[in-house]
Amino acid sequence: MANLVCTGATLQCSFGALSAIFAASGTQTSAGSPVGVVTDITVANVPTFGICQSPTNPGAASSTPPPCLPVLRSPWSPGSAQVTISGVSALDDSSQCTCAWNGIVTVTAAGQAAVTDQ
Repeated sequence: MANLVCTGATLQCSFGALSAIFAASGTQTSAGSPVGVVTDITVANVPTFGICQSPTNPGAASSTPPPCLPVLRSPWSPGSAQVTISGVSALDDSSQCTCAWNGIVTVTAAGQAAVTDQ
């Protein structure tokens, strides 16, 4: 079973120089952190990946690589088939998203903490 993506999860873009830390817009859960949903695609949710190395980024023509400013235009896919938050599919670590500059954004560490009853 896939893990839910929570605030603090680590993301990577195929054209980004650095990883980024995810910030969910979802509600607090028993996992300890807010859980993301497939519509969490703004810069508040997915910050910069450092330098953008995509040849389709308009700034790539300059001698200095442009900073990464993720432009995620569509929801994460596929999202969780089993968990929804306020009617929106939760984000799980099998999901990915595409940037306008053709970078593929993936989850490298979901940030979900295991909860045990003691």
